[in-house]
Amino acid sequence: MSLPGQDILQYEVQIAPESNPRTYRRLYTLWEDLNSNGILKNTKPVFDGRKYIYAPRSLPLKDDQAQFTLELPDEEEDMSRPRQYRRGPRKFRVTIRKLHEINMQRLHLFLQGESPDAPHDAVQALDILLRHRPSMLYTTVGRCFYTPEGASLIANGAELWQGFHQSVRPSPKKMLLNLDVSATAFHEPGPIVDIVAKILGKRHADEIRQPLNERDRQKVEKVLKNIKIITTHRGNSKRRWKIAKLTTYSAGRTMFPMKEDGGREVSVAEYFLQRYGAPLHYEHFPCLVVGDPAKHIYLPMEVCLVIPGQRILRKLNEKQTADMIRFTCQPPHIRSNKISNGFNLLLTQDNEYLQDFNVALGREMATVNARVLTTPIISYHPASRESSISPREGAWNLRDKKVAQGATLFSWSVVVFGMERDIPLQAVQKFLRELITTCRDTGVDIRNMAPPIRHANPAGNIETILKASYMDAGGAVSHKPQLVFCVLPNTAVPLYAEIKRVADTVIGIASQCVQAKHVFAAKKQYCANVCLKINVKLGGMNAFLANQQLPFVSERPTIIFGADITHPTPGDASKPSIAALVGTMDAQCSRYAAAIRVQRGRQEVIRDLGGMVVELLRTFYQYCGSKPQRIVFYRDGVSEGQFFEVVREEVAAVRKACLTLEADFRPTITYLMVQKRHHARFFPLKREDADKSGNVLPGTVVESGITHPSEFDFYLASHPGLQGTSKPTHYHVLYDENQFTADAMQELTYRLCYLYCRATRAVSVCPPAYYAHLVASRARFHFMGEHFTGDESTRMGQGPHVPSIPIIMGEGGMEVSPHGNVKPELQRVMYFM
Repeated sequence: MSLPGQDILQYEVQIAPESNPRTYRRLYTLWEDLNSNGILKNTKPVFDGRKYIYAPRSLPLKDDQAQFTLELPDEEEDMSRPRQYRRGPRKFRVTIRKLHEINMQRLHLFLQGESPDAPHDAVQALDILLRHRPSMLYTTVGRCFYTPEGASLIANGAELWQGFHQSVRPSPKKMLLNLDVSATAFHEPGPIVDIVAKILGKRHADEIRQPLNERDRQKVEKVLKNIKIITTHRGNSKRRWKIAKLTTYSAGRTMFPMKEDGGREVSVAEYFLQRYGAPLHYEHFPCLVVGDPAKHIYLPMEVCLVIPGQRILRKLNEKQTADMIRFTCQPPHIRSNKISNGFNLLLTQDNEYLQDFNVALGREMATVNARVLTTPIISYHPASRESSISPREGAWNLRDKKVAQGATLFSWSVVVFGMERDIPLQAVQKFLRELITTCRDTGVDIRNMAPPIRHANPAGNIETILKASYMDAGGAVSHKPQLVFCVLPNTAVPLYAEIKRVADTVIGIASQCVQAKHVFAAKKQYCANVCLKINVKLGGMNAFLANQQLPFVSERPTIIFGADITHPTPGDASKPSIAALVGTMDAQCSRYAAAIRVQRGRQEVIRDLGGMVVELLRTFYQYCGSKPQRIVFYRDGVSEGQFFEVVREEVAAVRKACLTLEADFRPTITYLMVQKRHHARFFPLKREDADKSGNVLPGTVVESGITHPSEFDFYLASHPGLQGTSKPTHYHVLYDENQFTADAMQELTYRLCYLYCRATRAVSVCPPAYYAHLVASRARFHFMGEHFTGDESTRMGQGPHVPSIPIIMGEGGMEVSPHGNVKPELQRVMYFM
């Protein structure tokens, strides 16, 4: 990308009354058209859609500011209505004021590595410049642009639109355009009655012949709430509305008073028959309550259409998510072609805005140098028929191998959630025989070959059921119960979540869940994968890297931390964020302990990181008998704009935690950010540089060409491609007292990816960060009180209300919870697997 040689002028825009970015862009287009032969005759400024305008030269404004009024026709105006009832155009007061000049020379110096400070205002100006024209043409969501062309229908009244992500990125000596394909879900347009049928899993509305029960009504209301619709019952006179909710009763039973008839109450169905002379075909459907709910405006569903182009803001359900994955899963060569097509779509040759700013872009993808790191040797128990293996293309299997350190399972029990006629005892016993045989072959010693089995109602009191199963295990053998094995009828979150909450925080016992469909199949490979999970939950170790393959860790006592923080969904200010920290407990980096905190929502910094670090350092000392002399900290879950605030506060918290334990305890610290949410993709130029899926080989590292102009970062594709295009992980070293070389940091990170304990393949994110994410996700199940209402915490038949974990004032006024509430006996094993 060639950069402008001249400075760029930034102007602030204030618009009253406030509205949305779409309206602001319409206003900008109107202003641009009105002034094309005036103050904008010789310049083409760009707009960010909210409050800033950027221009390649000064606008001829008196005293560098201007005030004016723009009238915007109401898109929702019904022009067929009598004039006296029309609302007329909306008026907006606009103020434009010059802010300052953006010095583009600072950006040139930064790209050359001569200045350490990134000129964010210059990068932002270029980003707005490249986004301006697509934003005016396409539906914009964040940094992505979407078009309905080629849309694909998916389950439950939704459709997927394909789009493109676009951003500008600084790299050594040049700016790059980062372009990638994207997809998001929109509400399917069309008749509401057909959408309702799809929401309920029907092909057509005629299949619904009875009024909706309350459960289905709430399900439909949840999807339709806040959707914009247009009415069809008044001929050419169409009116737009927003759905507020659904009526409790059907259109035939929803009553309202007729003012012109002395207040006589009539049903909505009766009113439409009298007023429009046509009976309702779906009068057993509930009505839509539109506009202000207090005004009680009811519309029958069959006279309403969903307006196109409305994005789905809620979380997709399981079927929709599966459809989304199928839609977006594209092999590398197809994705590459679509990206090239997207370039032509978003940045055509005649982009007069780019020309006016003297910006030009190359039309070919950047070619960068890469290298492939050496694959490590995976070691298992010496008694294995094959005790070590060099994986091929990042994967291997458990055949002829025993886990490095097998746990012993004395006491356990089985709960089958479902009726015996649906999940027969014989099928469960057959599966358990295969599981026990596989575990013993793999080195996990199961002493009780016939654990007690009970069937239970999945809608019953789960806490009572698991406590009874715990007692079953204790009564079967004279040993403290170690594991509750649960067979689930499906993948529904509520039952699984409640099992984990009770096992982790109430009873304090490891739990292993499997689906009934796998029980019926009883495949050895599946049993082997379950065995890996059970072993680490009981304190065992599955595999390790021998012979100094982790040189940095083996040289002297070292702890590797992984941290993540998960936030509530956007717009939900009532729920807190959950922070998780894991740390290695051995020199093989195969065992981890975890700590959890709950804190005020949407805070990027982990507020009680010091307390969490103290917990894990003490556990490390108890395991290893020594204090760690070095710390490597992999931090996930931070947006790029927050990097330096987070690293400053969190490194200080780690340092303070060490000094809390001992006055002169100062281990050296290396702190990395782990980024998976980015849009860089690699496409091999030669077939011999690709794996069988067409992706880059596991261990591919890119450390130049597209990285930061002056800082220590790299992209690592550590995992084998399964389907679609592999996404590399971006690692950014922001603080390094251990003075890692690039080679040493890349090798350590890559080799750790072979130690993810529940898989026999390298993973895409180094395990410390991966485990921290699992711990934070598990903690969402633990705290299911008033802070966690919604899809992920819906409780079904679990008896008494579970109180939420209190948010208390921690050190320095920080709002955190005291602990994750996981029982102490589980905190030192990998219960979260």
